[in-house]
Amino acid sequence: MNGVQAQGAGELLLLGVRHHGPGSARAVRAALEASRPGVVLIEGPPEADPLIPLAAAEDMRPPVALLAHAVDEPGRSAFWPLAAFSPEWVALRWALEHGVPARFIDLPATHTLAWERDEEDEEKPGEDAPDEDVRIDPLGVLADTAGYDDAERWWEDVVEHRGAGKGDALAPFTALEEAMTALRETYGSGGHGRDRIREAHMRLRIRDARREFGGGVAVVCGAWHVPALRRRTGVTADRALLKGLPRVKTDVTWVPWTHRRLSRAGGYGAGIASPGWYAHLFAAPDRPVERWLTKVAGLLRAEDQPVSPGHVIEAVRLAETLAALRGRPLPGLGEATDAVRAVMCEGSDVPLALVRDRLVVGDVLGEVPDTVPAVPLQRDLERTQRRLRLGPEADERELDLDLREETGAERSRLLHRLRLLGIDWGRPAAPRSGTGTFRETWRLRWEPELAVRTAEAGVWGTTVPAAATAKAEADAVAARGLADVTALAEHCLLAALPDALPVVMRVLADRAALDTDVAHLAQALPALVRSLRYGDVRGTGTAALAEVAAGLAERVFVGLPPACAGLDADAAEEMRGHVDAVHGALGLLGDVPAARDGRLRARWRAVLRTLSARGTVPGVLRGRAVRLLLDEGELAQDEAARLMGLVLSPGTPPADAAAWIEGFVGGSGGGLLLVHDERLFGLVDRWLTAVPAEAFTDVLPLLRRTFSAYEPGVRRTLGELVRRGPGRHDRTDTVAAGAPGFGPGVDESRADAVLPVLRLLLGPDGDEETHGERMEVRR
Repeated sequence: MNGVQAQGAGELLLLGVRHHGPGSARAVRAALEASRPGVVLIEGPPEADPLIPLAAAEDMRPPVALLAHAVDEPGRSAFWPLAAFSPEWVALRWALEHGVPARFIDLPATHTLAWERDEEDEEKPGEDAPDEDVRIDPLGVLADTAGYDDAERWWEDVVEHRGAGKGDALAPFTALEEAMTALRETYGSGGHGRDRIREAHMRLRIRDARREFGGGVAVVCGAWHVPALRRRTGVTADRALLKGLPRVKTDVTWVPWTHRRLSRAGGYGAGIASPGWYAHLFAAPDRPVERWLTKVAGLLRAEDQPVSPGHVIEAVRLAETLAALRGRPLPGLGEATDAVRAVMCEGSDVPLALVRDRLVVGDVLGEVPDTVPAVPLQRDLERTQRRLRLGPEADERELDLDLREETGAERSRLLHRLRLLGIDWGRPAAPRSGTGTFRETWRLRWEPELAVRTAEAGVWGTTVPAAATAKAEADAVAARGLADVTALAEHCLLAALPDALPVVMRVLADRAALDTDVAHLAQALPALVRSLRYGDVRGTGTAALAEVAAGLAERVFVGLPPACAGLDADAAEEMRGHVDAVHGALGLLGDVPAARDGRLRARWRAVLRTLSARGTVPGVLRGRAVRLLLDEGELAQDEAARLMGLVLSPGTPPADAAAWIEGFVGGSGGGLLLVHDERLFGLVDRWLTAVPAEAFTDVLPLLRRTFSAYEPGVRRTLGELVRRGPGRHDRTDTVAAGAPGFGPGVDESRADAVLPVLRLLLGPDGDEETHGERMEVRR
């Protein structure tokens, strides 16, 4: 008996479909109308049977998905997405509209979620598995057999363009079952070892339905499974396959889905390349190509592209001509795309990319009713979204927030709390205008996976603030490094979680007291200072945080000079970043009570002077310390020029001198400093021209990195200075009168600098000899 013939009493109607295939969806609707079964069985998790009536709700709009997740481990989840053009969704809606019972018959999610991802580990031992190493794509094999190199194009030609469901409503299923039977005879399970267990469960459920309803059973499932469901097997054998399967406690609900997510490979039955095109084929009552090209023209005109009705007419003609040349019954997406590129886009792929993104794939986001089961955290999030008028959207959009406004501040707190919970609905972005702390810019895009993240975060609390507070406290205790705790403190202030701050601050104080790595301390201080500034903007109390920041700064001051001694080039470059960060942080710390008396700034300037004068400190750090003192006004231009002259003297190795220059003039403003102070530029210029050839190749990469970071205008000005010669108008003060490297007279300050070393070598013999030593050094 052929199970796809017109159904009589007791007949089994197996409707093999392609998941998310509009042709299959139309054929299923026609077959159900023709056969009028007494029950409709659908491939899907049986735990979702109580949710089937919700599919008829007015506020249920596909694409949607069944989400199953483990109760004790919400991150372990699985989706069963359904679009408006999915055959399973069409069957579900037909059953609800006609009062016919509908049930899901696939393997329960309680077993599916308990399986490991590796299919080889999931297979039951001792099973007969012919050809298990050959994992095939059934549609791909059929397309290749028919001489097609594209399974999508083959499916369009044999199903979408052949009027599936017209005439004999069951003919498409008969042909598809014959093809799949031949494939199963050749490839067995085709490398899908789990399918035999799923098919055993589906056969058992079909038997139960036939006993309960006495016949008239229609089954909507993937065409690949039809031959296995048709095969007669014993109940005992099927139950044996299901015996001993692992289990987990599972919850199932409806969640919104997106066309963009359907275009990805992951997910049940997903991976179609053009969901927007398929939705159009399913919804278009007639002339689908003409309607599609009209839609494309509307999109391009909205983007200010010059597209007229004449372009649409010519594109339709070209698509039909291409289909005839390629031997296709009707133009498909390929022909339509080629016509759009040639006629409407003038051969350019730039506007065509917009068509692919907006129409071929699309950003359609489904909706589910409020009555669907959900964890309390999800309900609180939905209420907050409605109150703040911040609904989820599938397409990415930019949101500018003014934190001085209550709505803007509340939206910011919500987004920061969700990020703390791992729900990355919004990601911070650089503001389009202004850099003040009163403004924030976010990029928002709602992805279906965020429903899983929300369920997973439900273990921390029933509301977003409570869950974020509990998560922050747990993260603080589990944090490995001091920088992690300071970043968490910053996040708590951004998210306005005052109840979490005591725990975070206690952990922060303990870690800061125990951590002896100056690099860790220096890395943590900027985050703390930013937290203080954010607290001021958002009205959050930060007194305890200010005390910790001041204490951390003091420890950095004490430990930084010895930590900078004897570093290699890479470590010195990393430490320079920490020095810059601490310097910037102290600038922000100037207005808080712990720094108002100026002691912290004075201590920091003393640390910089120590770094600038200590010979064991790498040149890049000594140069950076001099530059920071110069920028602060604590060092005169003449003194900076003197220190540079010392470093660039012939006695200093060229590599060390180049590192000093990198620290001094590297970074923001270094080029302008050389442009406006020709004495410094002259020193660098003369030193560079005097570097020996054998050492020049060693210093060139470092200098090139330094000067290539300047803006084009600065580099151009420096080139002009080199061309005309820096300091040409006043060279008498800087050009040596005698031998290279020696000045015209005695420099008493340079002579005095060697006296401590002489005392160590000769020993102090009394104050009366000091003057003689000095005069001898000068001679």
